[in-house]
Amino acid sequence: MKYLILSILIFIGLTGYSQNITLKNGDLIFQSIDCGPLCDAINQVTEGYKGHDFNHMGMVVIKENTVFVLEASGKEVKLTPYKNFEGKTNLPMYVGRLKKRFNKLIPVAISFGLKQLGKPYDDAYLYDNGKYYCSELIYDCFLEAKGTPVFKLYPMTYKVPGSNDYFEVWEDYFNNLNIEVPEGKLGCNPGGISRSGKIKILGKI
Repeated sequence: MKYLILSILIFIGLTGYSQNITLKNGDLIFQSIDCGPLCDAINQVTEGYKGHDFNHMGMVVIKENTVFVLEASGKEVKLTPYKNFEGKTNLPMYVGRLKKRFNKLIPVAISFGLKQLGKPYDDAYLYDNGKYYCSELIYDCFLEAKGTPVFKLYPMTYKVPGSNDYFEVWEDYFNNLNIEVPEGKLGCNPGGISRSGKIKILGKI
């Protein structure tokens, strides 16, 4: 009986507390979290899978039958227990899985990602500056694994849609950092990765 209970507990851990999706190493989890006006601005200029708003993401890493999420969040790159990651939002999260032809990249991508633990969060949102924001970390994990980009970089925008004016919240944000708004600089975002043809969205959890 105790072995049956243990098996059930392991299954729950590996499914990420979902009855429908069994999480696997390398799965990407997309979230919409509430970080106030900044997140609202991000949502207005990015588009996720089927129009969903995603402003954060991480990659599943399973260690000793426990589900973690590798993410760049807060002050640094970290490995977060799934339950803590899930607790960042009250909205459904969506799971993306790389298509089969990319499965061989996952071990190297995870290995690279774990080597980035403790690296500072990229609050300037500038690609390749020795720091990481959430989707930038995932982009580089798979770039390292394949040797060429798996996902795409796009010119970033901080302007109000249909206007030439920056969101006031972004102007204040970058002024506080004493840097220019990096308008047009190449970067990535969770919404863009969620729409990539390299992954399949399995559903919500």
